[in-house]
Amino acid sequence: MRLYHHPMSSNARRAVLAAAHLHAPVDLVMVDLFHGEQRTPGFLQLNPNHRVPVLDDDGFVLWESHAIMQYLADKTPGQTLYPTGLRERSDVNRWLFWCAAHLMPAIGMLNWENNIKSLLGLGAPDATIVARGEELMREHGGVLDAHLATRQWISGDALTLADYAIAAPLADSARAKLPVEGLHHIQRWFAEVRAQEAWRATEPQA
Repeated sequence: MRLYHHPMSSNARRAVLAAAHLHAPVDLVMVDLFHGEQRTPGFLQLNPNHRVPVLDDDGFVLWESHAIMQYLADKTPGQTLYPTGLRERSDVNRWLFWCAAHLMPAIGMLNWENNIKSLLGLGAPDATIVARGEELMREHGGVLDAHLATRQWISGDALTLADYAIAAPLADSARAKLPVEGLHHIQRWFAEVRAQEAWRATEPQA
């Protein structure tokens, strides 16, 4: 299997995290996003959305990071990251969908305005978009913080795909200037995710 990624993409990072934790036999292929490799004809044949990650499993091409995480888990015998029980799996799915629909748009706004734009030389952050991103981040961050007040992990009693999926974009907190101060339960949980072997093994090099 080939997993196309970029180390600065938090979407790709969650798929790489899942692969590392599961010891999935993937070959990592770096796509140079800053030089437009994601828009070349060859890559667009893999993903017409010009995004990473993309998984190619012997000709079966899959994009969308959460779907890739689920696929890798289902291919791994005896794994515990993606429970097989109906309710347990549905709860993990709930948080994956929540991440995609609510958390990622907020983080995406702030990461683009406060981080990526400067890297690409696209000017100063748009104050209106930053304010909206901060508002959404505080709202949805508050939901997650309250949820974690009485539990160690996001879903069930053990680490799952939900933890890696949600932790991956939070790694951009400093660069994106995410308003996470005061979210103490998230900070405690995030420290536990960062202590995982898979997290340390996939940490982007400075």
